[in-house]
Amino acid sequence: MRSLRDGQRQARSVHRHHGQQHRGLTRGLALDLGSSRTRAWIPGEGVVADTGSDPAADYGHGSRPVRRGRIIDAESCGRMLGRIAETALGADRSDTVIVLSHPVLAGSGHRAAARDLLTALGPSRVIVLDSARAAAACAGPRDGGPLLVVDIGADLTEVTLLVDGRVRDARLAETGTSDLEPGEAPTAVVRAVIDMVMGMWRQDRHGALLGALRRGPLLAGGGALRPDVTNRVALRLGVPLRLTDDPATTVVRGAGLILSSVLRHASAAPALPGRSG
Repeated sequence: MRSLRDGQRQARSVHRHHGQQHRGLTRGLALDLGSSRTRAWIPGEGVVADTGSDPAADYGHGSRPVRRGRIIDAESCGRMLGRIAETALGADRSDTVIVLSHPVLAGSGHRAAARDLLTALGPSRVIVLDSARAAAACAGPRDGGPLLVVDIGADLTEVTLLVDGRVRDARLAETGTSDLEPGEAPTAVVRAVIDMVMGMWRQDRHGALLGALRRGPLLAGGGALRPDVTNRVALRLGVPLRLTDDPATTVVRGAGLILSSVLRHASAAPALPGRSG
């Protein structure tokens, strides 16, 4: 189990890219690159791709290129992302921006590999951000108060405490719904969530976690679609949970909202001196 303690690193705001003006960006693609599924979202259409049901078709062979939140087969992953980009954006991507979410505690190797794969697709700009802040953009409170994001995926379970759009603490367990046998009670997944929350509680010096729990944790990921998981988590924590209408797409929809904001800012940028608009 990995964690990020308060003060261990500086985390930028989820809106850190919005203040940078880039002219010429008119189209975009948001991606949630998961261990079992990869989802894509484009403005005006919503979710346009949801791969993973057929690994041989999506990646070119029977194994998956992302495991436990790490890219382990960059070539296959690049082919899959290339097919998504071709369908969503076409061959010419000179006026496009791609936003991709990654696990909060993804290592530098994964982040660098993801950025390299996206850059190879030929967009004008690449933005890589963590999944907790993407989820918050989709369904978090608008007042910037504390928010606890619980993302239960196929191979990973992450718990992240956000305060004013910044990561205050984050914990990761390399267990998820794919580790459960058919019909098996989700005891391991629920225990991982509770252990991570309790670990945060012991490290919380400012009362932010208590405030986030009172507001209700935001659940995301495919595991949030399972009542046997959500009911047990709510019972153990003793607080109500916040779920969107489709928790499995919360992250990609949040990344899509950030993408839309970037495109709006780009189109609203004033013309540069000496150049035509």
